[in-house]
Amino acid sequence: MTKEMQIEHITLDAKGKTFGRMSSEIARYLQGKHKATYQPNLVAPVQVTVKNLNEVSFSGNKLDNKIIYKHTGYTGNLKQQTLRQAFTKSPEKVLRDAVRRMLPKNRLQAKLLKNLHIV
Repeated sequence: MTKEMQIEHITLDAKGKTFGRMSSEIARYLQGKHKATYQPNLVAPVQVTVKNLNEVSFSGNKLDNKIIYKHTGYTGNLKQQTLRQAFTKSPEKVLRDAVRRMLPKNRLQAKLLKNLHIV
């Protein structure tokens, strides 16, 4: 019994939402956990689009106190920047990285992230 899978398009408005709660909601939608037909070994037919990412809010003093680390691969080259610096430079990268860390660490992770679109 084959059933045509209809792709569900979900549009989220980030205006006034908290960054972490919105990220976990996006990860839940990408995995398909909002549907009764959830299967952990399959990529859900869901496309998530995020609008107004620049107007998302951060709780507390995270913008100045949270440090984002990146290692270049060379000895002694551990780069660090605050969340404010990273978010002003590339808010899409910060959101995509947060959602990536909330998804399961397996072969489906890259396929699930392809269904996330940031406008």
